[in-house]
Amino acid sequence: MSSQPEPGTAERLPVFVYGTLRPGQGNHRRLLAGRTTAEEPARLRGAVLYAGPGYPYAVSAPAESVIRGDLLTLSPARYAELLAALDELEGYAPGDPRNLYERVAREVLPDGGGTVLAWVYLAADRLARRLRDEGTPLPGGDWLR
Repeated sequence: MSSQPEPGTAERLPVFVYGTLRPGQGNHRRLLAGRTTAEEPARLRGAVLYAGPGYPYAVSAPAESVIRGDLLTLSPARYAELLAALDELEGYAPGDPRNLYERVAREVLPDGGGTVLAWVYLAADRLARRLRDEGTPLPGGDWLR
């Protein structure tokens, strides 16, 4: 289930991460350590995780598919800077047909309960098609296991 945030709420969306941006991983240490106000384990329904070259790709899938990750609340004072750094890391530019990932708003399920709308980087259509045809899904949908 993909949705867009309500006008004016984009600055407040947390980010769901599932690979090198997870706490304890290299890109988290490099870009996000000390720059979040909350980090909690969470799940994303409707996605499959595929092995990549040192990092995973999340691809939209039927609703019963689930991947594990973490829900990160970015520091409000540095939100724009951090989101721009994440976009750059993921090779995402709004509307660019060369994107490897697309940043989309999706419902995420924190382990503590409830549902939260968050940004998620999903493989862009052309890459997603290739992964579905030729990729290796990660068993259990958890890159760290």
